[in-house]
Amino acid sequence: MHRAVIDLGTNTFNLLIADTQTRQVLFQTKEGVALGMGGINEKRISDEAMVRALEALRQFKAHCLQWKVQEIRAIGTSALRDAKNAPDFLQKVFIELQISIQIISGLQEADLIYKGVQLTYDFAQPALIMDIGGGSTELIAATNEGPYLAQSFDIGVSRLFQAFDFSDPFSDADIHKVEAFLAQKCGTFFKQKLPQILIGSSGSFETFYELMEERIFNSKSDSVEVDCNRFIHMLEQIMASTQAERDQNPHIIAIRKKMAPLAAIKTRWVLRQAQISQILTSPYSLKEGVLFGSI
Repeated sequence: MHRAVIDLGTNTFNLLIADTQTRQVLFQTKEGVALGMGGINEKRISDEAMVRALEALRQFKAHCLQWKVQEIRAIGTSALRDAKNAPDFLQKVFIELQISIQIISGLQEADLIYKGVQLTYDFAQPALIMDIGGGSTELIAATNEGPYLAQSFDIGVSRLFQAFDFSDPFSDADIHKVEAFLAQKCGTFFKQKLPQILIGSSGSFETFYELMEERIFNSKSDSVEVDCNRFIHMLEQIMASTQAERDQNPHIIAIRKKMAPLAAIKTRWVLRQAQISQILTSPYSLKEGVLFGSI
């Protein structure tokens, strides 16, 4: 059976088509929609973002028809969770494309991320999963028996980018104000006992890997370990980079070029707070959790 998952993220829309009987991925693509730009902190989807989103979904629907997909699961996350005009958007999508979007809670999102990552890491050693989104960031502490601590925080890079003014490159003062904001929003999470293994599960971590290794992250089924010291050095290079430098870097996709320093600041802060000693990147996340697990 050919099934598709559409992950309507705050920055990026992802499409994954697979044969669910064999778990063979048939096709996948992504579009930088920036659904949260121009409205996420006002709890609305802007008119311009709706136009971009509909165009991306038209393309995704065409791919689904080409692959003879029998079922489409469309999942809305942080931007749609909060938007007061989300019902209008959902209605437009359904009327034009006959795609029904399910908006999930932050905890459901965290659970699906775990289910996706679990397919790439056996959790014989407990680990802390971090998924960096445009609207939210999920932190999930888990063992091989499942998550024992999971929270979704409204500290996504799009929210931060639109909430503050930043210099180019980011100044020390910029970094400090972001870290102070993170401490205010989720500092208490790190007062609990947490694993010292971090698994990064979002597209941001694939970008980090590609910047560090200067090659495409192409693992299809296993989480890949990276060197901690080199990883932190790479994060600090991103934090110190100018917009012009990021614009020229082929390893950073367009939607992440403006916000990459925020993802780097946030990741370094989490590494320090949780005293992480081992870092892995997972090729799977929410969409695989939806496709091969269940809500």
